This record gives sequence, structure tokens and C-alpha cells, in this order.
Amino acid sequence: MPISHSSHAPPGARASAPGTDEDSREHARRAQSNDILAALPDLDQFAGKMQPVTLEIGDVLYEPEQGIEHVYFPTAGVISLLTAFGDGATVEAGVIGREGMLGTAVVMGAKTTPHQALVQAEGHALRMAARDLKTEVEKDGLLLDLLLRFTNALFTQVAQTAGCNRAHPLEQRLARWLLLTHDRVQQNEFAITQDFLSRMLGVRRAGVSVAANTLREMRAIDYRRGKVIVLDRSGLENASCECYSVVKAEYDRL
Repeated sequence: MPISHSSHAPPGARASAPGTDEDSREHARRAQSNDILAALPDLDQFAGKMQPVTLEIGDVLYEPEQGIEHVYFPTAGVISLLTAFGDGATVEAGVIGREGMLGTAVVMGAKTTPHQALVQAEGHALRMAARDLKTEVEKDGLLLDLLLRFTNALFTQVAQTAGCNRAHPLEQRLARWLLLTHDRVQQNEFAITQDFLSRMLGVRRAGVSVAANTLREMRAIDYRRGKVIVLDRSGLENASCECYSVVKAEYDRL
């Protein structure tokens, strides 16, 4: 299906039309799949300000330094935060799934983000206008607390990823990346291409191929026809550097 580019839906997010009170209740039901939203006691009222959107692989939700008009609470799928360089190269700085929200810069008072936000695994999200989120945060201490705690965990992930990209071998970095994705898609098989992985890890496709073959020879994963199948999660954890456990421990505290 083509991506809608209406004035109410930014490129990369196909939104349903605003609806009735019954729709709001349906939004609240969907919101239970997002950890932050599920923790709110007044979710029905909050959900009335949100709109469901479909996320497809490759959808761009934010561009660097563009104004943030909406925030996204994923209920399924994975969103990557990418650092883009002047020569066109990219590397992933972090990932967001149903545990959090895309657009935490708004909570911190910023109007833009330095990252590109790209859908890594298809799914769904509930979208809210950034101005509405600001209003809700000002009057809801629990929401602010949940978002600040998530922002801290995301910051830990971004910082750890930066160090990992500098210090650790590609095989360990790939294992870390697969584990973080596996945590969020919550299934053993997910679509991914070598070209996409090379963008996420900031390396050439040939390097991704060698690293993936190493993990496949360990029987930690199978990789074919643009799909990864996690065969041995424990083996994948053993193949990863300590960065995965550091990041996971921070999210487990949420």
C-alpha cells in the first residue's frame, strides 16, 4: 500500500482517520501493548488524543534536524535511530520497540532530533501530536516519570552502542544487534537484508556476510533469503560482547 502524505500524516506513517468514542476505547486496548502506555491508570482519556498508524520496513518517521510534530508509541515492530554522515553513510545509534516512545527529545524540551528514525521491523504504533504530549506531561507526573526513566535507558543504549561500534569485533556487534531486535520483535524469525544490516552497523555488506556466516556456523542463527532465524538464543548471547547485557539490565529496571 502506498504511504499517505496528507497534511495530517507525515511521510512514513499511514494513519487511520479520527473516529468515535468507540475508536478511542479501541486505541486504549491497543495501547496495552506498549509498556509506557499500559502503566497509565487514565489510559482511556489519554488514548483519545492518539491515532493508530501502520509501520512498514523502511518508513522514515523523522529526519535529522527537522521539527518533531508527532511522537510514536510502538505497539509492535522496531524503530531504529540512525546517525547519518555527510558522505551518506549511516550507523545505528539505538532501537525502540514496544517498551518505549519515539520522540523523547520533546520531553526534554527540544524541538528537533539529530537522528533519522527508520522502521526496522514492521508493526504498529499510536501517534500523538508533540504539543499534546507536552500538555499531558505538564499535568501527569506519572507519565513524566515513565518517559524520563525510558529516556535514561535509551541514553544508556545509545552511549553503549557508540562504544561498542568503536571497540568490539563485528561478529560481537552483530550478535548484540540481533539480540536487541529479537527482544523487540518477540519472534524467532524476522526479515532483514545484508544491505540493511550494513547500514545499521556502518560496515560493508561483505563484512556483514562474513559475520553472519560465523554466527550461522555456530548454529546460533540461520540466515537466508533476507530472513534471520534465531536458533540458539543462549549461543547468540555468548557470541555477543558485554554491551548487550549492560543495555538489557538498564531496560529491565524500567
